[in-house]
Amino acid sequence: MEREILSTNRKALRINLNDSIYGTIAEIGGGQEVARNFFQAGGASGTVAKSISAYDKQFSDHLYNENQGGRYVSEDRLLKMLHTEYLELIQLLSEKTGQQHRFFAFADTVTTLNFKKDNEAHGWLGVRFQLKPGFSANEVVMHVRLLETDTLLQQNTLGILGVNLIFACFYHYDTPNTFLQSLLDNISRDRIEITMIRMGGRELDYVDNRLLAVQLVKNGMARAIMFDRHGNVSEPADMLYKKNVLAFRGSFRPITYVGFDMLKTSYSLFKRDEDYRKESTLALCEITMHNLLAKGELDERDFLARVDLLNGMGQHVMVSSISEYYKLVSYFSTFQIKNLRIVMGIPDFLHVLNTAYYTNLRGGILEALGKLFTENMKLYVYPTISSVSIDDPTKGDFLLTSENLPLPEDLTDLYKYLKKNRKILDIPNVKKEWLYINSRRVLRMIQEGILGWEKMVPKYIETQIKEKKLFGFIQPDKSKYRID
Repeated sequence: MEREILSTNRKALRINLNDSIYGTIAEIGGGQEVARNFFQAGGASGTVAKSISAYDKQFSDHLYNENQGGRYVSEDRLLKMLHTEYLELIQLLSEKTGQQHRFFAFADTVTTLNFKKDNEAHGWLGVRFQLKPGFSANEVVMHVRLLETDTLLQQNTLGILGVNLIFACFYHYDTPNTFLQSLLDNISRDRIEITMIRMGGRELDYVDNRLLAVQLVKNGMARAIMFDRHGNVSEPADMLYKKNVLAFRGSFRPITYVGFDMLKTSYSLFKRDEDYRKESTLALCEITMHNLLAKGELDERDFLARVDLLNGMGQHVMVSSISEYYKLVSYFSTFQIKNLRIVMGIPDFLHVLNTAYYTNLRGGILEALGKLFTENMKLYVYPTISSVSIDDPTKGDFLLTSENLPLPEDLTDLYKYLKKNRKILDIPNVKKEWLYINSRRVLRMIQEGILGWEKMVPKYIETQIKEKKLFGFIQPDKSKYRID
């Protein structure tokens, strides 16, 4: 049955008329509209114990940061707001009304467009709330980018989003995907992008935040989401801030020795840059939503297996809905990063240079390459062997690199220009003995019980696949030794 979408006013009124829901609304900066929606709906005296707006930075520091400065529009400031407001609520009211009320504290800290409209409009929102009187609190935290070009429109959108978030916490907490979709009720998707969301608490411990995050991309609510090397959902702007970024796209189903070598050797090449700093360099393994939906539906176990294995190898992970590489560069360009390096093998590199992929662009391949090769971007190309024998990987044909690729004559001059300016670089010191490994072949061997795939993946990957029976693993049939 199709879900009924209530108006913002009806959502606020329904919460106001629920005698058990009672709490605080605290708003910093550009977002001052959430409390107003509850007051305008009527009956707010039974819901809003306190509303507060801290527009001045010194007041914000005094209320939430022990008179110390810091970043105002940040997750840290939001969490301090939630802690302060919820603690005050419990201390003042729990003894008197704690058995009849489910307490909540809503907070947001937001920067909308400035007068010159040259800043990044974004914000953090969160709710700390009880689902049963007297029980411990649950928490939902999210980050959004505001896409409208008018401050008043952004403020109105924030007011709607805040009501949607509070409503979802009490009425959709047990259906995570409905929870997500309801956040954009009465908000078109060109007005806002949700870049991160995280749930936790007694009644929400069943939620895997990685699955919640990937649903943002699947539902078109975010272009990309990111996990750190420990599997924690991370806000992209915070994760990428002033970083050198090395991005490697793949299926990672599973990551093989050749994929691992691509990461290792490309990182070594990156280290040669003059402004390389280990602490400010981030490698990202990117999986596209198109790849995850190859079978039509998202296989949650398969997705989690890929993330777990990459995290186990110490890698950060990104999932995106971005197909074209030049659009991937444009995405990264929206963040304050230092340098960007994209790693790809020869097959993908040939696709990048194929004019047939750019017929939708008025400027064709010239426009695409102009968007791809921005000032701070270089392409790292991993070589391949034209043909090899699995029986003897050393007896392959010649090594294909960016230096000896056959190219159409009309691309030759442009290609020479990019090479001369070191925008396209071959990755040196690769493990030639691993170039015969084909990830699709490895997956087939795993799924069909054919021996030999074990020597094509890192030991950790082999162990995890066998122990957890990942990617359709079945015990090998010793009568089968390989796929030709």
